[in-house]
Amino acid sequence: VQLQASGGGLVQAGGSLTLSCAASGDIFRVNSMGWYRQAPGQQRELVVTVARDGSPNYADSAKGRFTVSRDNTKNSVYLQMDSLKPEDTAVYYCNAEVMVSKNYQYEYWGQGTQVTVSS
Repeated sequence: VQLQASGGGLVQAGGSLTLSCAASGDIFRVNSMGWYRQAPGQQRELVVTVARDGSPNYADSAKGRFTVSRDNTKNSVYLQMDSLKPEDTAVYYCNAEVMVSKNYQYEYWGQGTQVTVSS
């Protein structure tokens, strides 16, 4: 199973970006998906997770500015980021809990995509 993330880049403060992530491979079902981020010198932190039924769990830093969505038919998750701030600068990682059979579930990470917000 692989997670392929895309959509990062450089944006000015107040701007928007949309991140995308698709899971591929030998997949029985994708359960929770989400996004984490890691700024230089800091630990990786939760941005948002979204359950298979679409119910989200946002970190306080993301509430009101970021919107997560997913497409179960494409095993994909998306993150619309608005009103970006310089402190949002980080490498963003896609995460997914993937069932590879009826009885086995594993956690997978994407390769990370850089988001840089200039002031």
